[in-house]
Parts: sequence; C-alpha cells; structure tokens
Amino acid sequence: MAKDHSTTSPTGNVRGIYYALAAFMLWGFLPLYWKTLQSFSAGIILANRIIWSALFVFCLLKKRNQMSMVKAVVRDKQKLFLVFLSAVIISGNWFVYIWAVNANHVIEASMGYYINPLIVILMGMLILKEKLNRMEGAAIILAFAGVFFITWQYGQVPWISLFLATSFALYGLCKKMVQVDSLVALGLETVILTPLAIVYLVANRSTLMHTLQSVSWVTVALLVLSGVLTALPLLWFAQAAKLVTMSILGFSQYLSPSISLLLGIFLFREPFTSTHVISFALIWSGLLIFSLAQTHKIHHPKKHPPKEAV
Repeated sequence: MAKDHSTTSPTGNVRGIYYALAAFMLWGFLPLYWKTLQSFSAGIILANRIIWSALFVFCLLKKRNQMSMVKAVVRDKQKLFLVFLSAVIISGNWFVYIWAVNANHVIEASMGYYINPLIVILMGMLILKEKLNRMEGAAIILAFAGVFFITWQYGQVPWISLFLATSFALYGLCKKMVQVDSLVALGLETVILTPLAIVYLVANRSTLMHTLQSVSWVTVALLVLSGVLTALPLLWFAQAAKLVTMSILGFSQYLSPSISLLLGIFLFREPFTSTHVISFALIWSGLLIFSLAQTHKIHHPKKHPPKEAV
C-alpha cells in the first residue's frame, strides 16, 4: 500500500524538508558550477556529465543491490523504449541549460523552470485528456501572457525558457508512464547515452586536449564530479518525496529557479528590465494560482477524484 504522506512523523517530515531544500538548493546553484567549467564547450561538458553520471550511478546501484531492477527494465521492451526516449529528452534539456548558463542566459533559463509546472498541466490536458479547473486555466493564461509580453516587447520568442520547460515536462511525462525507480532510470538513461558521449569526445579530442592543457587540475576534477552532482540531488529529492507532503514538495520546487534568477541578476549582472519584471510578475501570479489549486486538491480529495491511469 502506498504511504500516506499526511501521516508522516514530525521527525520524518523535518528530515524530508531538509532533503527537499538540499536538492532544490543544489539545483538552484548549478549555474555557479557550470560557470567554473565554461572553458569547455557545452557539448564536452554534457558528454562528461553523461559518462561520469553513468559510472557513479551504477556504483550506487551495485552497492544498493538494485541491479536486478535494472535487468528487469532491460527485459521489458516498452519500458526500455520509454527510458531511451527519456534519455534523448533529458540530454537535450541538459545541453541547452549548460549552454544557456555559459552564454549568459541564466535569467531566461530560470524562467523556463518557473513555467514548467504550467506546461505540465497543459500537456495533461492535450495529451492525457485531463480536464482543467478554472484556477488551473487562469494560471496557464497568466503564465503565457508573461511569455507573450516579453516576446512582444523584444520581438524574440524566449526559446530557451520554452525549450527547457517543455523538454522537462516531456521528460516527466515519460517518467510517469515508465514508473521506474529514479536512480535505476538515471543509470539506464546515462548508459544509453554514454556511447554517443564517447564518440563525441573522440570526434572533438583535439579541442578537448587543448582545453585540458590550459585549465587547472581543480577544473578537471570539477568536470569529473559533474556525475556526482547529477545524481545527488535526485537521490535527495527521492528521499524527500517519501517523507513530506506533496504540497511542501510542490512549493519547494520554486526555490531552484528563484536562486538561479537571483544569481543571474545580482552575481552575473544579466539585464533585468521593467519588461522582465512585468513578464515574471505574470508568471509568478500564474504559479501562485496554480499552487493554491494544487493545495486545494490535496486537502479536498473528494472534490477532485483521481483520474484513471493512462
């Protein structure tokens, strides 16, 4: 039987909050990490992230005796296909995020993760045929009004935000359909991508070797540790999901883009104009309405019966 989050112990709840804060804070501060590696191209960073993640995660799976779970997914062709699809989608998401950070688009990247929950709702309506209530509909309208406003003012679609939001929503959809342990899924996703990552590094070996000769051993160590940095917040998030209510987890997710936004404005000194203020205000208003709607669903489940599984 699934664990009832509402009956978690006070101690477990506090531990869960710590895990959630650790995960979302680490994700929020990732731009600082990628900035230290900007001597390398986004492709080389991504390839290393994939390879070292695969090695680190499979060491964890071996230690936790979860290799049988990996074999079970590999034997299931439908699950394996969905994991493959997830791998392709998340690699695109990682690449664009790393590129955006090192190309000084941290603010636009943070906008993508604010929009993401609302893209998830929209996909639920379009793909899973879920019905929206008035509050959810209003939330989506406000968020896209914010996107439209910044597009209209600058005459350029914020494609980084929309790509990150949409790709992460599609990734979440695949994860929902495959229903595999998060660590097992990450291990398989990175293993699937590892051959391509190795081919990419070999094809770009001259650029890689030239860069390695010009950076310190600390930078090289940070490049290798990108695998650990990929897996740790995922593990913490999984622990938090077991210990806290969905409302706490839902509100916590906005910590990550908020940290990135503040880094973009105050540390990296990216432009944050009145247009950005109005656009973000519309998106934040949509998120507030969305959060209230989700909280109402959690506390009044009888008024919102669960939808049939797809």
